[in-house]
Amino acid sequence: MSQDYNATIHLPKTDFPMRAGLPKREPEMLRNWKKLDVYGELLKKNAGKPRFSLHDGPPFSNGNLHMGHALNKSIKDIIIRSHAMRGYYTPYIPGWDNHGMPIESAIIKQNKLNRKKMPVTEFRSACHEFAQHYVEVQSEGFQRLGAIGDWEHPYLTMNPSFEAEEVKVFGEMYKRGYIYKGLKPVYWCPHDETALAEAEIEYQDDPCTTVYVKFPLHDDLGKLDGYDKSKVSFVIWTTTIWTLPGNLAIALHPEESYALVRNPNGEIYILAEALVKKVMEVGGVEGYTVLATHPGSFFENMLADHPFLPKTSRLVLADYVTMDSGTGCVHTAPGFGADDYQTCKRYGMDMVVPVDDQGRHTDYAGKYAGLKTEESNPIILADMKASGALFAAEDIVHSYPHCWRCKNPIIFRATPQWFCSVETFKDEACAACDQVRWVPAWGLDRMKAMVRERADWCISRQRRWGLPIPVFYCNDCGKPIATDETIGIISDLFAAEGSNAWFAKDAAEILPAGFTCPHCGKASGFTKEEDTLDGWFDSGSTHLASMKKDQGFWPADVYMEGLDQYRGWFQAALLTAVGSTGVAQAPFKTCITHGWTVDGEGKAMHKSLGNGVDPYDIMNKYGADLIRLWAASADYHADMRCSEKIFKQLSQNYLKFRNTARYCLGNLNGFDPNHLVAPADMLPLDRWAVTRLNVLIEKCFQGYDDFDFNVVTHAVNDFCVVELSNFYLDIIKDRLYCEEKDGLARRSAQTALYFILDTMTKIMAPVLCFTGDEIWQSMTHPEGADGRNVVFNDMNQPFTAYALPQEEMARWEKIIQVRDVVNGALETARAEKKIGKSLEAKIVLTVPAEDAFLAEMDQADLADLLIVSQVEVTVGQAIQATVENAAGDKCQRCWKVLPTVNGEGLCPRCAKVLTPLV
Repeated sequence: MSQDYNATIHLPKTDFPMRAGLPKREPEMLRNWKKLDVYGELLKKNAGKPRFSLHDGPPFSNGNLHMGHALNKSIKDIIIRSHAMRGYYTPYIPGWDNHGMPIESAIIKQNKLNRKKMPVTEFRSACHEFAQHYVEVQSEGFQRLGAIGDWEHPYLTMNPSFEAEEVKVFGEMYKRGYIYKGLKPVYWCPHDETALAEAEIEYQDDPCTTVYVKFPLHDDLGKLDGYDKSKVSFVIWTTTIWTLPGNLAIALHPEESYALVRNPNGEIYILAEALVKKVMEVGGVEGYTVLATHPGSFFENMLADHPFLPKTSRLVLADYVTMDSGTGCVHTAPGFGADDYQTCKRYGMDMVVPVDDQGRHTDYAGKYAGLKTEESNPIILADMKASGALFAAEDIVHSYPHCWRCKNPIIFRATPQWFCSVETFKDEACAACDQVRWVPAWGLDRMKAMVRERADWCISRQRRWGLPIPVFYCNDCGKPIATDETIGIISDLFAAEGSNAWFAKDAAEILPAGFTCPHCGKASGFTKEEDTLDGWFDSGSTHLASMKKDQGFWPADVYMEGLDQYRGWFQAALLTAVGSTGVAQAPFKTCITHGWTVDGEGKAMHKSLGNGVDPYDIMNKYGADLIRLWAASADYHADMRCSEKIFKQLSQNYLKFRNTARYCLGNLNGFDPNHLVAPADMLPLDRWAVTRLNVLIEKCFQGYDDFDFNVVTHAVNDFCVVELSNFYLDIIKDRLYCEEKDGLARRSAQTALYFILDTMTKIMAPVLCFTGDEIWQSMTHPEGADGRNVVFNDMNQPFTAYALPQEEMARWEKIIQVRDVVNGALETARAEKKIGKSLEAKIVLTVPAEDAFLAEMDQADLADLLIVSQVEVTVGQAIQATVENAAGDKCQRCWKVLPTVNGEGLCPRCAKVLTPLV
């Protein structure tokens, strides 16, 4: 008999293709996927199945790939792949947002362009080229992450066909009366010289000087007789000194009590009674006297003198005046605030806007004309101190709105702008929200609150790189023109020549000969609107301009973007959908949000802090699959931390899965999946493993349904560690290595291993797309499987025919419990040098009466489960395990210590397996 016992042990194969260095092989895999046309072939394979549509939210094409991109595209691809592998037809058209300030700001900074000195069409062409470059840069990065889709035919908001459809969206909303032009205060960026929408505002802490200013009484309407009126002043409070030249009124609450307060110096101040103590303390006034109190309505229509300009300020009433700060007398400048504007409009006052596009005071501001708002603040303050108009001042830090692109403080400024009248269809928009599945669920309340609370949407921008607002003006009556005819003409023009044609042609070249104004009937000439549309209107229109028109479905099953899109893309899409169709339906059935990407300490990533993480650095070191695993291993609805330490830790979790797959592959060498062991023939331990696998399948399916991918990754990781590594794989080593190669015992374990590997590979393939396919290419597949790529194969359903009954699974839980006790006893014996390896031990086991089945089991089988050589079981009060040295000799092949080992050093089982070699 041969003594080379190891030659007949079925050790795992170690030369299969799944080797280290996956990050270096991923690019080659991508090239193979491209040759195979994985995306196109996947659509062919799933043609005719139910459609699952994820509509891509367009990123700005203005920079390189960053971790926010990586998170977003990884999650989207996981969603696409997980549905494709569960029986859905999954078209995915990526898209980009190309217009607007993000592009203009980037190209002006990078290429040192002066947009004011360039011809409009030349500047726009430069922006187009810049945007196209970064479309290609980002597309390459997204594909490097493994994302599949129609990358050759993305939708771009700057494409002529897209622009043509967006013009129609504007036209429909205009026709329904939801779009109008008006003069009202909007967010204005003096640096970029354009209006901004709420979604383009960021709040930052900003130091400022707050002032309490005296407005001397001018006309009391005969109500304050008995006082020295030359000493009486209304005291207002403001944090924006520069807005004082625009003051037209002082607002009081009609029902709150206002006091006349005498300073020992003889001055009399009028302010809210509830705030007297606080204001007097700020002003350092002691020994003051409250002379009288009146409701706010008492002072209505009185006049006060402006503190430094030759004009008066009217006393008006407003319910929004509060008693929690200031003086209760609210400085009101209609050119600088929405509430101020509405209040002054109600009182019939004319609009005054004493600040120009660049944030400089106009001649209306007198001596301060020409100064920028931030320059005028200290000068006005000093002048008020000198004149005695200043009651008090405080230096504070307050939260103030800043421009999202240039990061400079913005101002509120009334200018003629185009608006979408959200107020007119808020109810329909909120009703549409109720029909959407929000993930997380709090998204519903968040979106509805934002819609309810928002002012009308300012959709015009004073920029050049954007879709022109498709409106003409009549030279005779001056009214705007946007009819079905003109909208159709402009749409056709943009489809044929692109929107640059708007700037290259004059109105007469665009409109047909003989065109007459629909308002006055005259035809003496027309001009074009010069403003462009808000970029959010562009991206908000994608569901119609791309999804419905080009892709042929509406609404989408899923929208998925960052949490800032509740006031951005999600809301813009909702408003354009309801506004253009007149139907209370969102363009998405499910809305999913992810958080921000932050550093390992939870801080926002900034170049200045040096705490950014480059996705390419991660991919080059760990592979794209680690980024995908990162995206799927935490609650991505919250902020996602990323750092070298986090990715290093994740790589250990990744290796658990990878090494489990390697173990399974090694032990499936030569196994034919077309000849599986039947359920009735499979050994109980193997059926236990398959039953636990069924639980994993159901849990992971639910995780994918809920878009909770961390449930999937954690469940698979736990399965690899707890059920497999700590229990099942440890026990079946003996069978795999030592049993007869084609015997039932070994083939039973291999059948279970095949189920496990095949199932886990498919479950994890949406997350670990490269690793999943690498495993797939290393496997032998049964007839009917598609060996070209794992994504072409549906995930496995539970193997119900192999499942053990619940009562038998309960017994296995007892066995695991006993094994834990035995392992503890073995560790103690090892520490005491009583034994070395566990196979040197005999376990004397006591179990309670309810576990008496353990005493009835074949003791050799139980010893195998405990990975010892011998076991003796008695029934007692509780589980106890004692370790003794096993009696007999060590089998030189399987290393069990048994009294039946023969003179050749083999136990009966190993001797039988080797019999053919005699």
